[in-house]
Amino acid sequence: MASTTVMTELETFAGERDWAQFHTPENLVKSISIEAGELLECFQWNPDADPERVTDELADVLTYCLLLAQRLGVDPDQIVLDKLAKTREKYPVDRSRGRSTKYDQL
Repeated sequence: MASTTVMTELETFAGERDWAQFHTPENLVKSISIEAGELLECFQWNPDADPERVTDELADVLTYCLLLAQRLGVDPDQIVLDKLAKTREKYPVDRSRGRSTKYDQL
């Protein structure tokens, strides 16, 4: 599960502002997409993006992802591990090492 400290701080921050009422799955998914776009924008014209800006935007994406996981009642660590297990099956080391080819083309 995400760090208790991080989740506690997120809950406190949102609670102090009475923002949890706006944290519906739909709104959180929209926010993830918006923030991911802002993260991408960091690299729009320059592959050497400002590290501080990239870090700030990445933090925004992660924040909304953690809030969505909490709202859905899922453990972020567990769902990543579960997905990683599925991905390992799709991309066996012997066929995918050093290649960016999609699994159905290996």
